[in-house]
Amino acid sequence: MAKEKLFGTDGVRGVANQYPMTSEVALAIGRATGYLFFDRDRRGIPKTTKVVIGKDTRLSGYMLENALAAGFCSMGAKVFLVGPLPTPGIAFLTRSMRADAGVVISASHNVYQYNGIKIFDRYGYKLPDSKEREIEEIMNSEELDSYRPTMEFIGKATRIDDAMGRYIVYCKDTFPQDLTLDGIRIVLDCANGASYKVAPIVFQELGAEVFAVNCTPNGKNINDQCGAVFPQSMCKAVHEHRAELGIALDGDADRVILSDETGEVVDGDQILAICALQMIKDGTLNKNTVVVTPMSNMGLEVALKRAGGKVISAQVGDRYVVETMRKQDLNLGGEQSGHVIFLKHNTTGDGIIAALKVLGIMKRTGKKLSELKKQMVQYPQVLENVLVRQKEDFNRFPKIIEAIKKVEAALGENGRVVVRYSGTEPLARVMVEGEDYQKIHEFVHEIAQTIRIQLG
Repeated sequence: MAKEKLFGTDGVRGVANQYPMTSEVALAIGRATGYLFFDRDRRGIPKTTKVVIGKDTRLSGYMLENALAAGFCSMGAKVFLVGPLPTPGIAFLTRSMRADAGVVISASHNVYQYNGIKIFDRYGYKLPDSKEREIEEIMNSEELDSYRPTMEFIGKATRIDDAMGRYIVYCKDTFPQDLTLDGIRIVLDCANGASYKVAPIVFQELGAEVFAVNCTPNGKNINDQCGAVFPQSMCKAVHEHRAELGIALDGDADRVILSDETGEVVDGDQILAICALQMIKDGTLNKNTVVVTPMSNMGLEVALKRAGGKVISAQVGDRYVVETMRKQDLNLGGEQSGHVIFLKHNTTGDGIIAALKVLGIMKRTGKKLSELKKQMVQYPQVLENVLVRQKEDFNRFPKIIEAIKKVEAALGENGRVVVRYSGTEPLARVMVEGEDYQKIHEFVHEIAQTIRIQLG
């Protein structure tokens, strides 16, 4: 195998059928993960082990699903294929079925040409960096060549027909038992992705009138100008259907962006604020603290501080948010992009459950979403993505550091600068936050242009 690093911020990701997202690499990941995770008896033969594999609706999912299953089966594993199901649904099933591992084939919010592989441990948590490095080391060593079960010790793959129903029941059970969604009109954008079957059923069975859009996947239209990354069509549909709420999920439904009844976007930070402030009132927010990332809006921290709460920051990526939550014994965290984690209910971001939590607050308080979101005042924030040739250390480029420091000095304590690389794409992300939109727009452009010249 090639020696370059495979795993990024959220598993392995790339253009399907090009390295690293090839069937050969998927086969090797299945074999290496099986070798690392599974218990063996004294003869070195695998004990009864199980792995759950799910995917989103991308055309390339068939190719990678079969390759991964073959890799696991070659290590003696019993593989359960569940087909298209949200990433949080795979995390849930992995725990529920007492599986040794769970795998999701998805590139999340990316367009269909991409695909990815995310791995969960037996408790439904994404693997830490250390475990991912172990998998890579095994793939690049000769250990696997000497371990090939034969005869009855070769594994087999089975399809689970009721996986969707299990996850639907699980999601509905997170909604207050004494409430229903009767009388609520919802626009639901499933991004032509993994939630296209389960999400409409969850909200309908709780009593909502659901207007589902982008629920006809064809293998190539996932995230195509729709879903959480492009919520504009959802906002427009909220107007057309006079709905109380719009819900936009991304391709694997671990993110959610909402729309209030006026057609205005409600992002992940605002969702966190609404839920955290209610949880503080109810006394259910552990340590009155929420885990966020450097990309979160300063307005979230201000709103929580006013209510006696606080935020702590983790590295960008919902996996790192969850790791910090577990270390600090906290139960709410997330990202502006729409990853919202309620650790009491699931081990990763879950767009359906996050939307249900907001709906529960709306029903309990009798307030519209436009009222609830006013509890947090957003600071102006501008983000620009810069295409780069290679993700080199910014500190090696004095002109980039000089441009960043110049903007930081101009902002003082009334703003901040975040410059980082995307974990899944060849992009540098430049974010500037402050009080004057025009100024921060100029600041972002200055830094982005410097990066473009140095690294573009």
